[in-house]
Amino acid sequence: MKKESLLANLPADLSQEFFKEIINTGHIRIEQIVSKGHTSPEQGWYDQDENEWVVVLKGSGELTFDSGEKVKLTAGDYINIEAHKKHRVNRTDPDE
Repeated sequence: MKKESLLANLPADLSQEFFKEIINTGHIRIEQIVSKGHTSPEQGWYDQDENEWVVVLKGSGELTFDSGEKVKLTAGDYINIEAHKKHRVNRTDPDE
């Protein structure tokens, strides 16, 4: 087994969001996403076929749901977004 860290070996250039698939068994998929000031595209909503569990390890962010509800997340916070719950990423911390 190889030990790895989600906080190590990140790309120096984070002008684009960084995505890395950690595991995909067909029943569960875990991705690492590093956002540094990135947000959702201005048009449209994320509308996924599967639940999305999000945890913030460093920094902060804000989600908006199509109901108008806003959720702020800081380090240590997590949220389970149910399948087809339309949402957008309004803000991610540009410094973390």
